[in-house]
Amino acid sequence: MKKNSGSNRIRTVLGVLAVASAGTLVFFKSPYSKIKADFQKTAMDLVDVTAPSGDSFTETDLAGLPDPVKKYFDYCGFIGTRKMSYMKATFKDVPFKIGKNKPGLMIDYTQYNFVAQPDRIALIESSLYGIPFQGFDAFVDGAGSMKGVVAKVYTLFDQRGEAMDRSSLVTYLAECFMIPSVILQDFITWESIDAKHAKATIASGGISASGIFTFKENGEMLSFTTADREATEIDGTSQKVEWTAFCSGYRERGGIKRPTLLKAVWHYAEGDLIYFDGKDVCIEYDYEL
Repeated sequence: MKKNSGSNRIRTVLGVLAVASAGTLVFFKSPYSKIKADFQKTAMDLVDVTAPSGDSFTETDLAGLPDPVKKYFDYCGFIGTRKMSYMKATFKDVPFKIGKNKPGLMIDYTQYNFVAQPDRIALIESSLYGIPFQGFDAFVDGAGSMKGVVAKVYTLFDQRGEAMDRSSLVTYLAECFMIPSVILQDFITWESIDAKHAKATIASGGISASGIFTFKENGEMLSFTTADREATEIDGTSQKVEWTAFCSGYRERGGIKRPTLLKAVWHYAEGDLIYFDGKDVCIEYDYEL
């Protein structure tokens, strides 16, 4: 009798574990997550207060810009086209590394950049050993943040503060050629260097950051390098490391050339770390969405 009772208890425990495991799997597979919902709400809130532009790019807009920046507008075919108010960029299956000596992930990445003020948000979606991993990067109203969540509920990191503000701001600056209305905004100032280089400085919320853009002779923008970005580890430690974002693979769509290959690299003293290697990025402007 005792033997049967013990067997029944074991079967009951195994049954409970099986149900719990199945419930966890269903939760992991369900489309809802709080961090994704927060990203979507923030995106919609920003879109709702963003008015479309009724203007087009003209040669007059380019007065005072460094020559290679002017050439970029000609190379990509922006002159005479409508100015954008925000951008959505979508990346699929991007090789990504969280930090040095960390395993690589494949991620999906969605971002919005806005023009009127330097607002930028991005969502990372991936998995670690079958467990969902999501990240939400933001620079909104002058404040930067980076939050990572595993299993949809457990916060892995939540970085904020002045260093994050500056890092987020300079990331927005690095991407201004993806959404060239930003190039013309008053919060960015430009300095000529030579036929293939231009320096830009961005200021917002009492902080500033700068970097150097590199171009081909025909105006194609190749890269942006800065010393104003900090590499942050999962444990919260960070250090200033030179950082470069590379653009290539320009293709014409809708009469405009847009980059399709975007790569981000940390230049550590012990060697470069390519931590983001996006291919076939889809860049869409507000008037196309």
